[in-house]
Amino acid sequence: MEKVDKWEVYMEIYQLLKQGFSKATIAKKLNISRTTLYNYLKRSPEEMTIWLASTKQRRKKLDPYREIILHWIQKHPDLSASQVQDWLEEQYPDLRVGESTVRSYVRNLREEWNIPKETSVRQYQAVPDPPMGHQAQVDFGKVKVKNQQGKDIVLYFIAFVLSHSRYKYMEWLNRPFTTRDVIQAHENAFQWFGGIPNELVYDQDNLIVVSENAGDLILTAEFEAYRRQRNLTLHVCRKADPESKGKIENVVGFIKHNFAKHRIFTTIDAWNEQGWNWLRRTGNGRVHNTTKKRPADVFELEKAHLRPISPSLDVTGVPKTNLTNSITRTVRKDNTILYKSNRYTVPCGTYTSFGKTVQIVIQEAEQELLIYDLETGEYLGKHPITHGKGKLIQNRNHLRDRAKGIDVYLERIAHEFENPDAAKEYLERIRKNYPRYIRDQLQLIQKQLAQSPLSLCSQALQKCMELQLYSASAFTDMVGYLQRQHRWNTSDKVVSVNRIQPLREGNLSVLEAQPAVRSIEEYIEILEGRTK
Repeated sequence: MEKVDKWEVYMEIYQLLKQGFSKATIAKKLNISRTTLYNYLKRSPEEMTIWLASTKQRRKKLDPYREIILHWIQKHPDLSASQVQDWLEEQYPDLRVGESTVRSYVRNLREEWNIPKETSVRQYQAVPDPPMGHQAQVDFGKVKVKNQQGKDIVLYFIAFVLSHSRYKYMEWLNRPFTTRDVIQAHENAFQWFGGIPNELVYDQDNLIVVSENAGDLILTAEFEAYRRQRNLTLHVCRKADPESKGKIENVVGFIKHNFAKHRIFTTIDAWNEQGWNWLRRTGNGRVHNTTKKRPADVFELEKAHLRPISPSLDVTGVPKTNLTNSITRTVRKDNTILYKSNRYTVPCGTYTSFGKTVQIVIQEAEQELLIYDLETGEYLGKHPITHGKGKLIQNRNHLRDRAKGIDVYLERIAHEFENPDAAKEYLERIRKNYPRYIRDQLQLIQKQLAQSPLSLCSQALQKCMELQLYSASAFTDMVGYLQRQHRWNTSDKVVSVNRIQPLREGNLSVLEAQPAVRSIEEYIEILEGRTK
């Protein structure tokens, strides 16, 4: 079919030329480029026949990946050729293919299988590029993606771009950003850039700006303190003025539609690692459509114009640590954290089913990674930074048995009861039933002790032991049950009834009649299995 179509176009070109049409008009009428028109005109009918036969038999570079590319665009009709190229390079690192090759191959597949591409157009106004090192633009975004179970989750990100080189940085969270998160992201971005630009351009985000008072910025207290520490110069765009920060608007869209779109979420650490790899490979590694240069190449010149970073700033408030180059990580089930595709151990027992977040500090000079508890600031250990991917880096101290710590914790909670011996026996039974989750179980019981009267907790303990209910949730439910029983037994249920005055005198016995009323306690007793 392809041969017949091109031959018909070839014959149509010569017929239109005989009729006196110009070449530009013919190209427009046949919906082909002038380059294609001139290529056809160079060939005689015999040469055209030979060329068409060779194109039919020629094997294309992307043919080995045809099925997976077709699967992608069938599943996601709005997928761009640029994103297809990024996915190919991510899954097949040794593949080297040009953008035009991918674009042509995807276009042919769409035509062959009739898969039109969904497009949306947004208009921007051109703004001259500022000098090197002068400006960076910052903005936020969020996307909805699916996890491995197919459920929708919302992820949030902050993006930075140097306006001259278009060199980018991004950071993700699985919850909305706080001002402290924004400050930490700035520190991480400056480390990524290796310096600080002269000016930062923002939208009117409430994490940074309280209001713009006739041009005088009123910043949030935390960010104003940070601005003074770093001596930052800020520029906040007016509302409904996207042209002032068009570069970061494009970056946010690029991140959403090239990196995040149709990507499956596993963990926030893995997502960030994938994002930084995407920046190196595509975001900063691919030729920019406007500048026609790779941002990474231009950045090599621009970074010399950035203001040096002072290494002494501590933005987290965690004591006795220098967190200038620090990031957070979620502890995995195997008591490790992920950093640049390698796993580093934390002390056994650090992981909790409720989710545990730690702070890691990167000491570039010593090439060490320090780990701290994000909530308490407790020092958890350190590792030498290892290069490569997929490695497990262990600290021998992290492998020791932490049962002694659980013993102390269990003993302390037992002594909060009126009968510590009975409480210890009960807690030991819970430990036997839930050995892997004993810390979580003890935390729930400790929380209940803090919220309820001691006498009530002791009664609940006795009831649970009598009924052989050995779990923190059973203990919590029993406390709630006893609280309800106590309220019912001590409350007065006196109801005053005002006499109704009839509009006219009649048979007053009707007004004196009272309906039969059953106490709500009787229903509760039935539901709880009690009978009179």
